[in-house]
Amino acid sequence: MTTEHDEVPDQAPDESPEPALPRLGLREPLTPVVDTDDALARACAEISLGEGPIALDAERASGYRYSQRAYLVQVRREGSGTWLIDPIAFPDLTELGLAFGDSEWILHAATQDLPCLAEVGLRPASLFDTELAGRLLNLPRVGLAALVEHYLGMSLAKEFSAADWSTRPLPDPWLEYAALDVEVLLELREAVLADLVAAGKDGWAREEFDALLSFTGPPERKDPWRRTSSIHKIRSRRALAIVRSLWQARDAIAADRDVTPGRILPDSAIVALATHAPTSLVALKNDPTMRRRGPRRFLDDWYTAIEEAEGLPEDELPTSGQRSDGPPPPRAWADKDPVAAARLVRVREVVTQIAEQNNLPAENLISPGVVRALAWQPPQDRDEDTVAAELRERGCRNWQIQLVGGPMAAALVDP
Repeated sequence: MTTEHDEVPDQAPDESPEPALPRLGLREPLTPVVDTDDALARACAEISLGEGPIALDAERASGYRYSQRAYLVQVRREGSGTWLIDPIAFPDLTELGLAFGDSEWILHAATQDLPCLAEVGLRPASLFDTELAGRLLNLPRVGLAALVEHYLGMSLAKEFSAADWSTRPLPDPWLEYAALDVEVLLELREAVLADLVAAGKDGWAREEFDALLSFTGPPERKDPWRRTSSIHKIRSRRALAIVRSLWQARDAIAADRDVTPGRILPDSAIVALATHAPTSLVALKNDPTMRRRGPRRFLDDWYTAIEEAEGLPEDELPTSGQRSDGPPPPRAWADKDPVAAARLVRVREVVTQIAEQNNLPAENLISPGVVRALAWQPPQDRDEDTVAAELRERGCRNWQIQLVGGPMAAALVDP
């Protein structure tokens, strides 16, 4: 309540707060989760009778589970409504895939969902990725909520994005959240496609979407244990061996129990144990890293891992730096190869210029990894055809090669 003594600041007309956008809601009542054979058969029949493309999403339990499997699959199609399907209740969902037929899938951030959908027998014949389309349009924000706000003028809550979707039964607010993720994908596709066509980028988008059809997941990392948080604090090769041994022991336990590794033993504990390796089981038991009940459950595993690392001969200890067949970090190029360093500067300038001319993020015009690889070790013949062939070999699409092939070839020629 305002009294005569309260100061009310003047507010210019153009400083008035933006009106809140209407909250996206479900168009139909939430239907029960499909978790029986009869319910799945009915869902498949309804979906197969629907029309047009299929909006699709999957929920995983990242941060809770070791696996990246789908714990809920959401489907929406014109004429059949929205279906929430529990993939854990079935050996696979190939029956659902048959109901989809050759219809186009609409996904948001397809690379996140395609591997876990393939795991349950769902593989697209064609797809449309609204997030990737947003990147090609160089939109400032390409999250689903941001695109829904930009194109449809609605707000989309994301409060359950980090929930443990392996929970059973799933709470109704979570299910409503999951259903909303596919509620407007059909309309969003049409709005985004219209902008792609207007920008002359619909052909580029189709090439990108077609390339995703063979996506099976990110490549396996070499020495994934080196990504342990704060590993830079480790100074000796022996301590690095302890990090590796503890990481591998933790990974095996996490995979067996399907629990995210950090919940078995935090990275901070691995680094601490490697820094001051306990010399006995009793010392390990009394170590501050073992105060919590979780890590203490696997005390023998941790001690065995430390002992194995301590017993390694010198020539089997890991090196302080990760060996790679690829180019070194760009910051080291000036010392290692000044000519290559200058070449990288020229190529990056060319890529940046072309990206700006075409209103594209540079990383979507061409992968930074490809730029570095060619600048570090360019082909012997640096004509446009040879560079184009090299780009194609490295997975670049035709539209990318047409834009950057010639300018990049010229930039790769050393003065």
